Amino acid sequence: MTELTREQVLQALGRVRGPDLDRSIVELKMVSDVFISDGKVYFSITVPADQAEALEPLRQAAERTVKAIPGVKGVLASLTAERKQGTAPAPRPQPPAGAPASQGHTHSHAHSHGQPQPPRTKAGVPGIEAIIAVASGKGGVGKSTTAVNLALGLKANGLRVGILDADVYGPSMPRLLGITGRPQQIENRIIVPMENYGIKVMSMGFLVDEGTAMIWRGPMVQSALMQMLREVAWGDLDVLVVDMPPGTGDAQLTMAQQVPLSGAVIVSTPQDLALIDARKGLNMFNKVEVPVLGIVENMSYFIAPDTGNRYDIFGHGGARAEAEKIGVPFLGEVPLTISIRETSDAGTPIVVSDPDGPQAAVYRQIAEKVWNEVKAHSGRTAPAIVFE
Repeated sequence: MTELTREQVLQALGRVRGPDLDRSIVELKMVSDVFISDGKVYFSITVPADQAEALEPLRQAAERTVKAIPGVKGVLASLTAERKQGTAPAPRPQPPAGAPASQGHTHSHAHSHGQPQPPRTKAGVPGIEAIIAVASGKGGVGKSTTAVNLALGLKANGLRVGILDADVYGPSMPRLLGITGRPQQIENRIIVPMENYGIKVMSMGFLVDEGTAMIWRGPMVQSALMQMLREVAWGDLDVLVVDMPPGTGDAQLTMAQQVPLSGAVIVSTPQDLALIDARKGLNMFNKVEVPVLGIVENMSYFIAPDTGNRYDIFGHGGARAEAEKIGVPFLGEVPLTISIRETSDAGTPIVVSDPDGPQAAVYRQIAEKVWNEVKAHSGRTAPAIVFE
């Protein structure tokens, strides 16, 4: 079978008429970011921001057209209002006579460039009571390991939990939770999340092969995140934990600006360089008015397995001091242990593989503090979470 090419996709999309009905969406330069992986085609269609809802049939028609190409296993088309510099804006379709003006919204966000933005309404996700972002200012601090064990700690404390892997470029939840395979799609393009250890999971890692290099621009990342959040059959959850990408880039702003986050947990190591980057994450959430639930100091200290001696390899107490300095809760210290790394790599996180061990107790205690902070910020009385 010949390899599927971008040119084949564009040729097929050349048969899809744009809103003016005279030219195709390719001729109108509305198609961008065509990406092909393992027989699956991803692309975005540029539309006016206020016409996204009216142009949903156009997106569906484009998907059907590409899906008809021999060799195509799946298609994901998204609408975006952000266009490449130098391309023509998409023509604005006129609503039928007597029809109300569309109030649709796109998945992209506006960059403020320092200008004050009007208050934005963040649509909630039906069935999900609280959404918590787990973030870090830089990579390599154990954020994803912390996120998965926090989610499992919340589950161990009696809550209904899901986890969304928002790191599109480096998804790690399939490996951390030992899940393989592809999620099923049901009616209306809704995806059934994968599940393990009693936690519902959605990740880009389920949709593309592990070795695939993701080269998406901002609009595609934004659209993929919103679809993984809003077009997934999460069911009824007490809390959805979102494993954010490291840093303070486009994906983080998309989540912070468009999702009604109940709060954010910042993960840092004790060292000064990591704390400097953690402050950037704190500042970002403060600017978009997302409460910071607290800071976790990961790799806080090392206990030698042979002697029991303690070593502060990366320093110690820096995250606690930073939390006190800026007035946010300090959630706890997670030690640097071989068991946490090995169980994470094996897809059997420490909270489920050694639930009675000291490390699992640390994560459950952090989970308890996080949930109490969520309830405090929501103005509701936090339930007593009791564990042995």
